[in-house]
Amino acid sequence: MEKTSVENGQKEQKYLGNKGLIALIALLSAFIPLSTDIYLPALPSMAGSLNASEGLISLTLILFFIFYAAGTVFWGPLSDKYGRKRILLTGLSGYTVASVLCAVSGNVYQLIAFRILQAVASGSAAAVATAIVKDVYSGRRREGVLAIVQSMTMISPIIAPVLGAFILGFTTWRGVFFILAAIGVAAVAATVAFQETAVQLYKGGILKSLGRLGVVARNPGFIALLATFSIMAIPSMAFISASSYIYIGTFGLSEQTYSYYFAANALFSVMGPMVYMKISKHFKRGSIITASYSTAIVSGLLICTIGGMRPWLFALSIIPATLAGSAIRPPCTNLMLEQQQQDAGAVSSLMGCAFTLMGSIGMALISLNWQNKIAMMGIGYIIVALTSLILWTVVSKKPFVRQVSNVPYEQM
Repeated sequence: MEKTSVENGQKEQKYLGNKGLIALIALLSAFIPLSTDIYLPALPSMAGSLNASEGLISLTLILFFIFYAAGTVFWGPLSDKYGRKRILLTGLSGYTVASVLCAVSGNVYQLIAFRILQAVASGSAAAVATAIVKDVYSGRRREGVLAIVQSMTMISPIIAPVLGAFILGFTTWRGVFFILAAIGVAAVAATVAFQETAVQLYKGGILKSLGRLGVVARNPGFIALLATFSIMAIPSMAFISASSYIYIGTFGLSEQTYSYYFAANALFSVMGPMVYMKISKHFKRGSIITASYSTAIVSGLLICTIGGMRPWLFALSIIPATLAGSAIRPPCTNLMLEQQQQDAGAVSSLMGCAFTLMGSIGMALISLNWQNKIAMMGIGYIIVALTSLILWTVVSKKPFVRQVSNVPYEQM
């Protein structure tokens, strides 16, 4: 991969430098997995601690994603108007305060309310992170930076459950939210050192700024690709939501052992973007996306047939889908960003909102009272991956989709 550097007329980051900028983008992008995965090991025990049902505890996850999606909708356009830095400082400060409030919640209803506040505030991190990537990088270099950032981001699902299980070894779930508050403080400090990357700010009013969402939504190329790529979040987020219940409840593993299985799966998420950068030197982008959806279908079949026999068989069955889904994130993200030349914040908002809403649907579906959650997860992967494959085959050939060079990188 060629060396990444600041471009698009941007000045070098005086305090962060290029590596520091990429690290900040990765941290901002990791806010959602950190905010959810770190307390997954505690979910089964939280019900007893708060004297609440499993359904109410699940709402702390499901509503988080729904309101995070709502938050990304307005943070992105506002960052086009007021700048990335001001929006980040506002949102991250709110996230830190909300995390402390979650830690001191007196009952499950307070926890749900404060998780909603935390979710809305965290929407600023993800929306602005993607906008910064579009501000600073372009073309193949952008895809390379996306691969680096997304690989770094995927480390959080490895660290978070293990860290969560470790924290639970000497404190309660409340300590987990104090850790999230500390992460929020670190992100605020890094943002203070960050130099603005939005070169041209939108001059219209707030309502007109939010109205740019409609302009982006009317871009047929962007919307077609967004619909194609976002639905894969349904089964992937269903796994995140149900993983602790499957490994701990169904297979009877300890919280610590569960965290290792979860981390092993997340390791393949980390590998995915780098695998893509390697194989894209030899195969076309479109072929890789097609092969990845096909792999996810096979993975779904394995989950349905052997996934329920042993925990290690379930882990092996879901790994191909995890790797495939992670591998195509850089090219899919880059293709969507290329469809709209301006309104980077609005584009990022709609992307974040769509992926999160699809993930919320998956989490809600898997939380229903299924007799066999493992089989339903496998069926979900088959249906969604097949649908995505069909949509990609059709949409990628449409004239309204702006094409990015589709030859292997070694031929460029």
